[in-house]
Amino acid sequence: MTHLADPNYIPVTDIEKGKAASKGLRSTLNESVADQLSGAVADSDIHTLKHHGTYQQFNRENQHERKKQFLEPEYSFMIRARIPGGVCSPKQWLALDEMCQEFANSTIRITTRQTFQLHGVIKSDLKPTFQAMNKVLMDSICGCGDVNRNVMCNPNPVDSRAHEEVFEWAKKLSEHLLPATRAYYDLWLDGEKVENPENVEEPIYGPYYLPRKFKAVVAIPPYNDVDIYAHCLGYIAIIEDGKLLGYNVTVGGGLGMTHGDPKTYARIADHIGFCTPDQMLKIAEETVKIQRDYGNRVERRFARFKYTIGDRSIEWFKEELHKRLGFELQPDKPFEFISNSDRYGWVQGHDGNWHLNLFVENGRIKDDAEQGLQLLSGMRAIAEVHQGDFRMTPNQNIIIANITPENRPQIEALVEQYGLQTGPQVSPIRQNSMACVALPTCPLAMAESERYLPSLVTHIEKLAEKHGIADLPITVRMQGCPNGCGRAVLAEISFIGKGPGRYNMYLGAGGHGERFSVLHEENIDESEILPIVDDLLGKYAADRNADERFGDFLVRTGVVKAYEGPQDFHRQEA
Repeated sequence: MTHLADPNYIPVTDIEKGKAASKGLRSTLNESVADQLSGAVADSDIHTLKHHGTYQQFNRENQHERKKQFLEPEYSFMIRARIPGGVCSPKQWLALDEMCQEFANSTIRITTRQTFQLHGVIKSDLKPTFQAMNKVLMDSICGCGDVNRNVMCNPNPVDSRAHEEVFEWAKKLSEHLLPATRAYYDLWLDGEKVENPENVEEPIYGPYYLPRKFKAVVAIPPYNDVDIYAHCLGYIAIIEDGKLLGYNVTVGGGLGMTHGDPKTYARIADHIGFCTPDQMLKIAEETVKIQRDYGNRVERRFARFKYTIGDRSIEWFKEELHKRLGFELQPDKPFEFISNSDRYGWVQGHDGNWHLNLFVENGRIKDDAEQGLQLLSGMRAIAEVHQGDFRMTPNQNIIIANITPENRPQIEALVEQYGLQTGPQVSPIRQNSMACVALPTCPLAMAESERYLPSLVTHIEKLAEKHGIADLPITVRMQGCPNGCGRAVLAEISFIGKGPGRYNMYLGAGGHGERFSVLHEENIDESEILPIVDDLLGKYAADRNADERFGDFLVRTGVVKAYEGPQDFHRQEA
């Protein structure tokens, strides 16, 4: 056996041994951060550090030159915050603006997990950055690592009353699934030291924590902007006459895979039933515990929850869950998703306040004179006068939320002054594009993503205009490796990095996150990509049905076969 349900379980991998010996996720991080001889932490601390919301990275573009000069790589750290539901105050935004300029690379990146990342933080600035976050009641606990990550929640529902209640449950879910260890406070915030940290119990996670990361989300129909079927655990809010009845529960979704290995795959989550709001946290806890006990702890590529269910069956999981809960979930209740994109522009809530969804290409908030961008400055100016809140979206955009009617003209003036884009100013294809960070800092990236996708989208926009369909929404996503950070396989056209300048091309996803795309072409570059897209857009323009999405057209006309399960994810011929 390779799981904790085996009473004779003994960890065999270095990562599993390291978690058990980490003294509650402390390891030797104090010593590593204090060591000024290197810009890196000790190898034995790298995995522990992730649980504090931080990845060690290095500049891959100058590593060879530095090696010639007998210098270590140019190390830096990415810090990812924990912000349930992606909501922060103007005060927090202004603090974030200061942090990015004082400690990071003068940019803020909105992630696909509805939070923000700071890039380029050097080791000596880690502790000051964490402390600056803490001053405005933010943290990065469980931003990364083998635990539950940032809990996402629909930030811009049709009925804003629904958001208030559902958002509070999302926050409760995030807090409930936090580890018990106080290591974050001890190490970074000079909290009270635990006398015997190795004896601290983790009632949910246990001494080895989870086999891999775990992701939970909350959706509010009819919008599926959180891409609920791509996640380990999902809750679909069922609302009738403005009242939250409860949630349909989904489990077992996931995106990461390995090129050329059919044993790895993306998996769509299964529906397992309906629960009332007061049952939500118990279901989450027991689901995490099942993954803790039965997840693969020998091969990390098979350690995600989707493989636990895929190997054992959804029927097994439901039986195990119901046994642990002491009750059974009710049958699913009806709901409908109509889109997994954002609602751009101005939207008015039930209370008369306004919400403005801004377009942020690939989530990068920065000033760039060459590109004419003043997004960082513009957001700072807005935060200085805004009286509501900000909401980061799962599609890497930002909503200026709860703008009073009296304050709207002032916000509108600042948006115009700084040239901020409200969505309608860019094409539907660009509105629906998304990319992961990839090069130059992500150690897993095989190809460009964030820096390349905008220019590729420009080419695709021109092809769409050529065929007279430039006004139609088509989702285009890109990621630099197959690990799934860009949620690429949920796009109607998706690109996953295979090597420098080369990508695997996937096609045929559904228009609202209900179906994954499948592999269509392997290892192609731009010179091969554009003729394929040109041909398919031409056929779509000529033969599509009324209101038919591009992904649905590709499936209907046999360009690709529809994804029906993990067996369909890797290459198939129509």
